[in-house]
Amino acid sequence: MVDRLLRASPGAVVLAVSIQDRGSRYPVVQRFTTVGGTELRESSAQGATGDPVVILRQDLLAIRREVARPHVILALPQEVDVLPLLVELWQSRIGVSALGDHYDPAPVLVGVDPASFTADLGCVHRAVPLWDSSGSATPTTPAEVAARQVEAADALIVPVPAGGLSGWVSGAAALIGHLNARATLLTLPEGGDAEAELPAFLTQPAPVGASEGWRTRLEPVIVPHSRHGSGRGVDSVVWHARRPLHPERLADALGAVMPGVARSRGHLWLSSRPDAVVSWRSAGAHLELRETDRWLESADAAAWKAASPQRRTLASWFWHDYYGERRSEIVFTGIDLNERRVRSALDEALLTDAELSRGRDGWTAIPDPLLGSP
Repeated sequence: MVDRLLRASPGAVVLAVSIQDRGSRYPVVQRFTTVGGTELRESSAQGATGDPVVILRQDLLAIRREVARPHVILALPQEVDVLPLLVELWQSRIGVSALGDHYDPAPVLVGVDPASFTADLGCVHRAVPLWDSSGSATPTTPAEVAARQVEAADALIVPVPAGGLSGWVSGAAALIGHLNARATLLTLPEGGDAEAELPAFLTQPAPVGASEGWRTRLEPVIVPHSRHGSGRGVDSVVWHARRPLHPERLADALGAVMPGVARSRGHLWLSSRPDAVVSWRSAGAHLELRETDRWLESADAAAWKAASPQRRTLASWFWHDYYGERRSEIVFTGIDLNERRVRSALDEALLTDAELSRGRDGWTAIPDPLLGSP
């Protein structure tokens, strides 16, 4: 990836980063900076213990002071949660020059090796650290790390072996494309064939509002993107509903919903937590449900002001006089998914008319084997 970018922008500065957990509050952040492309005129290596966002901001501002109008390739390690880190990196801070005053963000490029990606997506039996924007690591699975990397990209680069696009590589590329339907998917020959270089727009500034777009993509209440009909048995199913889910019936439905699902993301309205946005996220065979936000209420002006423009627009679009913005939306991506079975199982987990008529007191009294009592 870096070699291809340097051929497109030979004078770029490369800031390569690695993060090592030493068991303390902050990790060791090692950076290696090179200037001048393949014929390096200058290189330096540095290491520091601290918040990765603070350290990288200082490095980028130092590069800006030393190099006129630099193009910086920021090469991040796999163990970083890319979008939260970029949002925090671009955030304005009192007393500190904002990166947006000196740099225009460019597209986020992710190179995905099909063999490694397929192996990681199936690995949910061990925990690995994923460094977030707060400078701390959250234990998660290799499957979740691999999925988040793909979802962070504006462009996904899948290397093709010398023998061409084999069946399993084509299938992996189809799955990767489904996991991030908004990204540009490129299959390029391994080894950096000069006749298959990156499109020029990938080395140019991103459209205005890119940094706000990163923040929007982290919203807990979004309309999931999906892609259909790419072949190789890979498909996506989007399910949505406007009434709350019965926690016990949802737990019972998982055995019918999850077979064949490689990745799923969305948000739920659970009857046991009528005011909470519950995030739904699975990678491989691991499913995580977590209370992440509160539903917007018509009289809560402060919450509306704090919400992103997209969240406010969606809330207004989906607003219901009784439910407000409350709704469930999940996108499932996998191989040979049984769409009818998925939809039927989830529909049957919704509250019935009789259960709905009991109101909030009746909803919250339903036992919740998924998240426990509120």
